Amino acid sequence: MDKYLMIKTRDELLRINIAHILYFEADRNYTKLLLSEGIQFTFAVNIGKVEEMLATQIADPNTVLIRVGKSHIVNKTHILQINLPKQKLLLLAGEGKPRELIIPKEPLRALKESLEAEVLETNKQIAEKELAEKEIFE
Repeated sequence: MDKYLMIKTRDELLRINIAHILYFEADRNYTKLLLSEGIQFTFAVNIGKVEEMLATQIADPNTVLIRVGKSHIVNKTHILQINLPKQKLLLLAGEGKPRELIIPKEPLRALKESLEAEVLETNKQIAEKELAEKEIFE
C-alpha cells in the first residue's frame, strides 16, 4: 500500500506519494519539493515544518526520507552516489536523469556512514535468516 504525505498551507494542499519524492530543499521560509518525475513545487513552509509533518504523518520517516544538513531532506531509495571530496550527492530520478545536490561534507559523511551501517545490518539479518533456515532443514 502506498504511503502519502499531505502538505497543507493556507492556500493549497499537496498529496504526494512518498516513493515519488526525490528531495526537499530549503530556501529561507520556503521549501522546494522535487518529485522523481521531474515535477517541482515550491510552497510557503520552511523545511523544519516539513520535517514535523513527516514525523506526524509517517511512522518512522527516516526509513525512507532523511534530513541531510540544514537544507535538504532526501529520499534514500533514490541515492545513486555520495562523493565526499566533491561534496556531491547524486540522486537517480524516475526518468533516468541524475540530479546533483551540493551538500556540506559533514552532513554528507553522516549520511554515508548511516547508509553503510544500514547495509551491514541488513546483510547481517539476511545471513542470520539463511543460517536459521539451513538449521531447520538439516
